[in-house]
Amino acid sequence: MKSKLAFAWGVGGVCALLGFAVYRLVPVALEPLADDLMAMHYAAYAVSIVVMAYSEGYKAFQRGFAPRVVARALHASHAPTPLRVLLAPAFCMGLFDAERRRLIVSWCTTFGVIGLVLLVSGLDQPWRGAVDAGVVAGLSWGLAAIAWFTARGLIGHPPTVPSDVPGAAPAT
Repeated sequence: MKSKLAFAWGVGGVCALLGFAVYRLVPVALEPLADDLMAMHYAAYAVSIVVMAYSEGYKAFQRGFAPRVVARALHASHAPTPLRVLLAPAFCMGLFDAERRRLIVSWCTTFGVIGLVLLVSGLDQPWRGAVDAGVVAGLSWGLAAIAWFTARGLIGHPPTVPSDVPGAAPAT
């Protein structure tokens, strides 16, 4: 690896961003559980956790985002540029120096998440807590997936997803 800094900062920065979101959401998700909730509220929590763990955690993070973050971090470590090293977390999330399709998907996802955060923050408890509990489940799954792909990448088993860097060799 030419630049361990690019790899560590890229993966570490993405994990810090996701971890900070989990840290901020856990108290909001747990707050309503201190009250007497109705069965439908507990059901909303359960459904939210299961749906978000599957859709956000497994489908979005484990099958797409997490391996791509690690693939791009590995690419940045093998072909570092000052911008890739300085903005490694943004590079790993595909926010620059990516193929057109990846840029569109990454930026639309970023703005979509911001929009959803604003919408959910306007919900009353316990509904907000139920949604946030699901988000915590999905983000936690995502963090675990990034750790898994990172560990595998460091022992010589890089993710098989493309890095989507223009001109980069396709994944094997």
